[in-house]
Amino acid sequence: MVLGTGKYLGLPSMIGRDRKATFAYIKDRVWQKINSWSGKCLSKAGREVMIKSVLQAIPSYVMSIFQLPTTLLDSIEKMMNSFCWGNGKSAQRGIHWMSWEKLSAPKIHGGMSFKDLAAFNLAMLGKQGWKFITEPDSLVARIFKIRYFPSGSYLTAVVGHNPSYVWRNIMRARFVVRGGARWRIDTVQLYLFLMNHGCQMGMLLVAIPQEHILSIILLLIA
Repeated sequence: MVLGTGKYLGLPSMIGRDRKATFAYIKDRVWQKINSWSGKCLSKAGREVMIKSVLQAIPSYVMSIFQLPTTLLDSIEKMMNSFCWGNGKSAQRGIHWMSWEKLSAPKIHGGMSFKDLAAFNLAMLGKQGWKFITEPDSLVARIFKIRYFPSGSYLTAVVGHNPSYVWRNIMRARFVVRGGARWRIDTVQLYLFLMNHGCQMGMLLVAIPQEHILSIILLLIA
């Protein structure tokens, strides 16, 4: 189903103003999984495995395309927290000894290494933007480039006029890509550049460590 309010390829075909209602089916799927396990006696370790391998994987596919509402993510995290601290056969009982924020911390810092869903959502969207840079010849990268940054790149693009909901979401995660991106000088391109400019040091610079190349270039062209 392409038109209307149904789903196409597992994703909502139409995104309305009420984002929480649009993506409510994700919360329902998490709740159904938790209820299906309520009749089983799971240990704390078993609950940890179920949360990491099943519950946290349910919204991953949608998170790679859309930024889910914060209220929805908070509700899902609360359900997982309740399931984590449940006693015996009940998924809704038990004292919450730690908040989900603390449980999301790495184990070396006293947490359980659960995912912070909001941060994971941004990371998945940033991965899509990173593919625009590293895989420019892919079909999706060419479509977005023609539509939103025909004369630039993802890092310099603007949201533009009447953008799609997907593009706005990917742009919100651009700061993640910028924060982790680094310039790298390719040794082959450097050699060609130096030889084309009449520099006989080109052959020697190929063997120089990467971290010293930029400073040498600046001295040569000064």
